[in-house]
Amino acid sequence: MADTPARLLALLSLLQSRPVWSGTELAERLGVTTRTVRADIERLRGLDYPVHATRGATGGYRLGAGGKLPPLLLDDEEAVAVAIGLRAGRGIAGIEAASGRALAKLEQVLPPRLRPAVEAVTSAVDHAPENTATDAPDPEVDPEVLRAVATAIHAVEHFRFDYDDTPRLVEPYRLLAWQRRWYLVARDPATGEWDVYRADRVSPRMRTHRRFAPTPIADGDYTAFAMRRVASSGWNVHARLRVDAPAEAVLARINPAVGVVEAVDATTSVLVTGADSLETVAVFAGLLGLDFTVESPAGLRPLLRTLAERYARA
Repeated sequence: MADTPARLLALLSLLQSRPVWSGTELAERLGVTTRTVRADIERLRGLDYPVHATRGATGGYRLGAGGKLPPLLLDDEEAVAVAIGLRAGRGIAGIEAASGRALAKLEQVLPPRLRPAVEAVTSAVDHAPENTATDAPDPEVDPEVLRAVATAIHAVEHFRFDYDDTPRLVEPYRLLAWQRRWYLVARDPATGEWDVYRADRVSPRMRTHRRFAPTPIADGDYTAFAMRRVASSGWNVHARLRVDAPAEAVLARINPAVGVVEAVDATTSVLVTGADSLETVAVFAGLLGLDFTVESPAGLRPLLRTLAERYARA
């Protein structure tokens, strides 16, 4: 490969594809001598790409972190997959704008031979509305908030933030995207209590840089815990319904994320559920298909009467 710029790009692509390459392997792949490889490595370092070298039988060259962001070198299938994924990402609150910018940059450099494939998939695939479970608008999440939370999780360090203006310090474990919302699953280091926090209500404070020893959640299923927690306390409004059916019958009719079911006796149970508005609770309570009594809130009762009258007129 005689063309130096093309060879440097090919060298970068190889260094990105796996952790370590020996000089001999790189020389064979590029069709040059090991001396040329060493010279090209120095050229990359001169361009501020951190290429590390280690000696010994298991030594070789490794592209380190930091410095400039290397050119994103994708094969044809990867480029098409990334373009389609970025189009889908524009529908996720919190990363819509960033996905749009990244997609615009990718489409500018997409080779002409790949454009028909991307356009074909884009024109053939429709996306149904994501938010069909509530009449409330999706909350906006600052991408910087998501990055701060994800950084703390990845670094296994305490995360300090304000939650609805209340200071919090937690051990962060998972960042969950569900129902077009983002949630942080975390543990209070002082009490050992687990909780779930809406990311749109999180205001990160200074990074702590204080690592902690992870304590896995009881059953290891962070997603299931988050969905149960959201159902009982993570919505804007909550309702408590006494259902004329055993707990097993209610659980068989709902998704675990819909609510928490408590057995009262052999024929009665309580469903604690929620949504972003009481109107949504009123509609979904009817879909339960079981007789129930509203224990709280009182504001749910007139909404149910209005719906009952509307259905009766229909």
